[in-house]
Amino acid sequence: MRHPDARQTLVAALGELAERGLNVGTSGNISVRVPGGLLISPSGIAPEALRTREVVELDEDGEPRKGSHAPSSEWRIHRDLLEARSEAGAVVHVHSPHATALACLRRPIPPFHYLVGLAGGTDIPVAKYATFGTQALSHNVLAALDQRRACLMANHGQIALGPSLGSAVALVREVENLARQYLLALQTGLEPAHLSSEQMAEANQGMAHYLGQSSSSREGDR
Repeated sequence: MRHPDARQTLVAALGELAERGLNVGTSGNISVRVPGGLLISPSGIAPEALRTREVVELDEDGEPRKGSHAPSSEWRIHRDLLEARSEAGAVVHVHSPHATALACLRRPIPPFHYLVGLAGGTDIPVAKYATFGTQALSHNVLAALDQRRACLMANHGQIALGPSLGSAVALVREVENLARQYLLALQTGLEPAHLSSEQMAEANQGMAHYLGQSSSSREGDR
């Protein structure tokens, strides 16, 4: 079995996401870059039943190694993101409740809180809808992630990338928390105040290291 440590890390991360309620059943998927391709969660196996040998290895063209399980239906997104974003070491896609609610409203997360900047910009956009598992959906996600590390997926969920699997998992957790806070603020009947582009830029400079972008910057208060 190739890449045993990476496989174990992927299985553990899927279990953590399920335990935290960010995925239910077999929803969501994870990939990790490895030499010559990527590891990705298989289709149709719940996290609690997943074994390391069932994690699927794909080559750079998205072809599975002989004898592998079927990869996640969203393998195209993972392949395309890891090809397009050389800084990414992992991709995490979840159907977390609050982010998915906003995605179904097709409502991006605006700069109501400085931690929105963790996704790489001044908002967290929504990728255009396309049927799950299609190349069209991969295209839409890549477009929404231009200069971003996370986005919502219309009527679907959310997705994030990071230099490591741990950082990508941390980012989907943060996006879910921001989505929950934004929905709570909207329940007042008011749109929360938005930070200016200058305020967001200043905050982003102070958080630049959060996903491994810089080892010298200081993370915002958490």
